[in-house]
Amino acid sequence: MTESTSAEPFDTPRSSATQDEWPLYEVFVRGKRGLNHVHVGSLHAADDDMAVRHARDVYTRRNEGVSIWVVRSDAITASSPDEKDPMFAPSGDKVYRHPTFYSIPDNVPHM
Repeated sequence: MTESTSAEPFDTPRSSATQDEWPLYEVFVRGKRGLNHVHVGSLHAADDDMAVRHARDVYTRRNEGVSIWVVRSDAITASSPDEKDPMFAPSGDKVYRHPTFYSIPDNVPHM
C-alpha cells in the first residue's frame, strides 16, 4: 500500500470545494507610515482565517504592512458611478453642516 502525497501546505484545510469555488476576498493593507488601509488586491480562500494567512503571504512578503483586512467580496455594498453627482455633491442648502454656526473651543487643535 502506497502513501499518497499532496502538494498542498500542511495547514490548508481540505475541502470538497475546489479553489475556484472558494469565495472571493478583497484585501486591504495598512502600511507602516500610513494611517489608512489601502486595497491591494483580491484572492480566493476557503474561510476567513485562510484569507488572512494567504493575504499575508501574497501582499506583505517584504514587510509592506502592519495590518491586514480581508472582506468577502459579496459582503461589500458600493455606490454606483451613476449616483456620483447626487451622492457626493456638496450640500449647499444644508448650512447647518458648515462649522460657522458652532463655537469651537480654543483648546481644540486643528479645526
